[in-house]
Amino acid sequence: MRHRKGGFKLQRDPSARRALLRGLTTSIILEDRVVTTVAKAKAVRPQVEKMITLAKRDTLHSRRQAAAYLLEPRAVKKLFDTLGPRFADREGGYTRTLRVGVRKGDGAEQAMIEVLGTELKKRADDRRKRREERLAQQQEQQQEQPEEAAAEAS
Repeated sequence: MRHRKGGFKLQRDPSARRALLRGLTTSIILEDRVVTTVAKAKAVRPQVEKMITLAKRDTLHSRRQAAAYLLEPRAVKKLFDTLGPRFADREGGYTRTLRVGVRKGDGAEQAMIEVLGTELKKRADDRRKRREERLAQQQEQQQEQPEEAAAEAS
């Protein structure tokens, strides 16, 4: 019986499960959002929340604890430089999980887990990039028009 045995097994042995959760946690911190299965998203959410809580404390000990768990030093840097201050006045609930449909290959239900506050930044970045591309295209078209007119005149 598994009475009062918390956590998710994810059909893996303990070392593989730990490696999976460490990798997902690192990816979520670096990329701000990750698409994975619903079970993995539910399993990794507490780990991400704990890392952000460590970042809010911002002590040498908490930095070392985060560095021992996360796989990349730049994830630790981002965690303490951007995510910790962003959630300094928030009492938990730093992530959001959205179901996004089923995976084509095996029909597994997919979910997107993201750090709150990134959706606005991502949308703004996407809009800025599209606007810059449109302006570049318009400038190219304006440069081509005088060249075409000069070619027709001669």
